[in-house]
Amino acid sequence: MAKHEKYIQENLDKLGKRLVELRLEKGYKNYEQFAFKHDISRSQYGRYENGQDLRFSSLCKVLKALDVSFEEFFKNFD
Repeated sequence: MAKHEKYIQENLDKLGKRLVELRLEKGYKNYEQFAFKHDISRSQYGRYENGQDLRFSSLCKVLKALDVSFEEFFKNFD
């Protein structure tokens, strides 16, 4: 894997972990429950949490559903 591809994947993994953290904080025990309630494809949302296929437009939709600002989402993002 090229250096830049590894960097991208590492950050997608961090984004996915942050989505899991926020979903749990909002009281959703599983991703399917959250995705269903917010009209997001459950299989697609599962991929987001696993660090796959997350586009900017999708991140915007998920953060809106979580009622989280970009500032809050990226607050402790290393």
